[in-house]
Amino acid sequence: MAMKSYRISRMEQYIIDKEHVSMDELCREFDISINTCRMDVAELCSKGTVKKVYGGVSSVKENSLIPFEQRKMTNSNIKKEICREAAEMVEDGDIIFIDSGSTTMYLPDFLGDKKNVTIITHNLNAIVRGIQLPDTQIFCLPGTLDRRTNSFVTADTAKTLSRFNIKKAFIASAGISENGDVSNSSPLEFEVKKAAMAHASKKYLVVDSSKFGKSSLLNFTTLAEMDGIFTDDAIDRKTVLYCEQNKVHLYTACRGK
Repeated sequence: MAMKSYRISRMEQYIIDKEHVSMDELCREFDISINTCRMDVAELCSKGTVKKVYGGVSSVKENSLIPFEQRKMTNSNIKKEICREAAEMVEDGDIIFIDSGSTTMYLPDFLGDKKNVTIITHNLNAIVRGIQLPDTQIFCLPGTLDRRTNSFVTADTAKTLSRFNIKKAFIASAGISENGDVSNSSPLEFEVKKAAMAHASKKYLVVDSSKFGKSSLLNFTTLAEMDGIFTDDAIDRKTVLYCEQNKVHLYTACRGK
């Protein structure tokens, strides 16, 4: 069963990367029979991540992931201010998870005054920035580098993360819908985020306001499940009211800085 789950996760990512593939190509790539391929594709279609089309299978294009370098350059100054605010939640001796994201990557920049902090991450940028902190231990989660997210991830990454006792998780997202669903674009990253949510004592969403009012490929949690949300003061009023009604702490960085 574990091998099947791993194969389906790889197949899902393969289809998303290629955007359109034939059933014969999937059979060759994953060394499976056409019947097995049909069952795997049917399972993926039921998740809504791919769809059957004439001649093969296609990814759901509207949910494709924008390249990391492009996302990193967008709103970089406010993303740093958001992380400055989020870093105030980190205390001496904390074990924290830093998610893969173009905002969360800046969090280590503001941990210089913290003592004996342990960072668990698969975020390449967070690893490089965390190296500069002499009083910080870094656990790098296993995986293969995905250049679209600048993170190390495979089907085993989430399993490794689930072994840690995480005090605080700082989670990224590709989109937050109007009804509070929090989503991302990568099936493998989805599993990592779910593991972080399940094994962290405190969960904080760290995103800039451009992510609100959008929906991505997979919903992995809701705003109501978060202990706090770190964003900027351009957030819409509807989200503010949602947080008040669900007793979720909202922390906003000023775009004027």
